[in-house]
Amino acid sequence: MSNIIDAIYNLVNRPIVEIVDSYSGKNRANNAGDALEEYIKDLFANSFDFEETSRIKKWSEEFSYLGNNSNPPDAMLHGGDAIEIKKIESDNSALALNSSYPKQRLYSSSTMISNACKDAEEWNKKDMIYAVGVVRNNSLQHLSMVYGLDYCANKKCYQRIKSTIKNGIETISGVEFAKTNELARVNKVDPLGITYLRIRGMWVIENPWTVFNYVYQRDHSKKFDFMCIINQTKWEKFPNKELLETIHDERFDITDVKIKSPDNPAKLVKAKLITFYIDKED
Repeated sequence: MSNIIDAIYNLVNRPIVEIVDSYSGKNRANNAGDALEEYIKDLFANSFDFEETSRIKKWSEEFSYLGNNSNPPDAMLHGGDAIEIKKIESDNSALALNSSYPKQRLYSSSTMISNACKDAEEWNKKDMIYAVGVVRNNSLQHLSMVYGLDYCANKKCYQRIKSTIKNGIETISGVEFAKTNELARVNKVDPLGITYLRIRGMWVIENPWTVFNYVYQRDHSKKFDFMCIINQTKWEKFPNKELLETIHDERFDITDVKIKSPDNPAKLVKAKLITFYIDKED
């Protein structure tokens, strides 16, 4: 069963900076976003050198679910974490999550996921990994992987805001509302009763480099850099974490840090900061 430790190990041993050229050349990606998704999935499955039939089989072995742009997550590991992949083009861009609020964990009971996701395996909840890449000029310049547990507030925080707004909208008189997972849907807006209005939320969260700038700052003189943060409790659960100790590369580092709890910033949580970089001349 693959996990984030395997992905980090594979990244250090198989970094691909020119991801668009690499994946479009193999007819696996139509744009930078697709290329980033393909690369992240290859990192977790270690499926770089597989011909397509074998690669599909390997993905089926490692992933229980592979999603789409309409429903989170982008992938779920068999018996492991869920993965949401986001591409941005600017160093300081925030992440557009659309109608799906930020998640510490993904729950099988969620109304925002597909039935295929719910039925992918026997599961109740999965920790969420946010994999975010900055892709410019067809090159992956920065990549981060952070857990929702370290990045987002508890779901009650977001649900309270959503419910308050939704309930407020539905108190408007003289409007016919329909049941929806969105904030609201208004039926029969026009005299013929053929037009409806969808009221949707647009959730946005600051990118991980902005959120964790007190423990990590990007070196823009590098060709590529990678950052990963894993809280100590999660770190201790990985049976293969010693795999990273076999990496003997001066560009790779694991540091003990303390990060702010997303639910109470006054509380500091022990975590591992894992970094890797590639110089421009490499």
